[in-house]
Amino acid sequence: MNKTAAKVRQPFYKGLFFQIMMSIVLGIAVGYIWPTFGIALKPLGDGFIKLIKMIISPLVFVVVVLGIAKVGNVKTVGRIGGKALLYFEIVTTFALIIGMLVANVMNPGSGMHVNPDSLSTDAVTKVTKNSELPHGTEFFMNIIPDSVVSAFATNTMLQVLLVSCLFGFALVRVGGKTSEVLINLLEHISHVIFQIMGFIMKLTAIATFGAMAFTVSQYGMQTLLAFGKLFLAMTVACLLFLLVLAVIMRVFVGIGLWRAIMLVREEIVFSFATGSTEAVMPQIMRKLERAGCDRSVVGLVVPTGYSFNLDGASIYLSLALVFLAQATGVELGIYEQIVLLAVLLLTSKGMAGIPGSAFVALSATAASTGSIPIAAVALMLAPDRIMGNFRTTVNIIGYTVATFVVARWEGLLNKEQALLAMKSKAHDSSGMPVTVQAND
Repeated sequence: MNKTAAKVRQPFYKGLFFQIMMSIVLGIAVGYIWPTFGIALKPLGDGFIKLIKMIISPLVFVVVVLGIAKVGNVKTVGRIGGKALLYFEIVTTFALIIGMLVANVMNPGSGMHVNPDSLSTDAVTKVTKNSELPHGTEFFMNIIPDSVVSAFATNTMLQVLLVSCLFGFALVRVGGKTSEVLINLLEHISHVIFQIMGFIMKLTAIATFGAMAFTVSQYGMQTLLAFGKLFLAMTVACLLFLLVLAVIMRVFVGIGLWRAIMLVREEIVFSFATGSTEAVMPQIMRKLERAGCDRSVVGLVVPTGYSFNLDGASIYLSLALVFLAQATGVELGIYEQIVLLAVLLLTSKGMAGIPGSAFVALSATAASTGSIPIAAVALMLAPDRIMGNFRTTVNIIGYTVATFVVARWEGLLNKEQALLAMKSKAHDSSGMPVTVQAND
């Protein structure tokens, strides 16, 4: 029996990508022309993100548990997780180095001559809420929730992941009728969760419009002009890092990076507009699974990547710290920058779930070096929201590439299915490829 896939075409203006792009343009226009009204639109973006976060924990739970149950081998799951963490460490190190090199070449902070004594840290303290990066055993202890319920109630990703893995392992060990019934139940629950996500996704264009209008209204075009050189340096660093990801995709997966980007283009644009990566986690997981990545790989790599595979954030941290040193007149030699890189390898991994995580990591790293004034971190308050757009964009692409690489590494990638999904031009309301199967 041969199967052919017939594409269901729809007018371009009904496509999610077109709607998001138009929402960004309208949001920028409203924010620039009517800033007061633009600020009032903030709840549109915030409300949408809260709706998505509402279903992330149960979604991760069912995807991880079903993925482990499908593999049926605890050692295989452990191997997938180990390979993912190894990949994360190598790639984020590349990101840190690229950010540092670009900052040294382009010198975005030169000529600013900022006196750190003139800066107040009160605003930074307000953003970070006096949070600190966990150290040593504290980091691992924080992964263990006070209770199963609290992990889901606080939406702490690593805690949810731990509970999900333990439940999945227990399900495999129990086996028999009990396992079969629970797996069947979770399959049905996953369908319901994705249906809820479909309802929420219908609000994507409205949320994008509100988020962009608020951003432009609050920060204005003046910020873009004042920190133009910094934004340019961040753009160059991100593009260079994408070249690294392109090589990784081509060598280890055999697929071009551009195809992978087109697969998640709606999520990339939306995360850029809102500055949130969590808001697109469910859609990314669903797309990657439909693009031939095994559910077990998707369930482990994507949620874990949200804590350990922060490529965009890594570029931002190294670039921002060198920028702050240049802006305050601090000379960083090769030795000092190597030390800075070593510290960043640790501080960049503990940011997940911490209020004002970027500022906490910047402050912690500056304090560790002893040369960059901690007060200088306040300089990043103005450009951070726009820099955050760069961070989230690269992070999303990083999650996607990581999943394809680990899936291929484990032999759990259907490359033909991946190419078919990437080539598809028709999408449903969630941005998913639509195919109609015809049998003969």
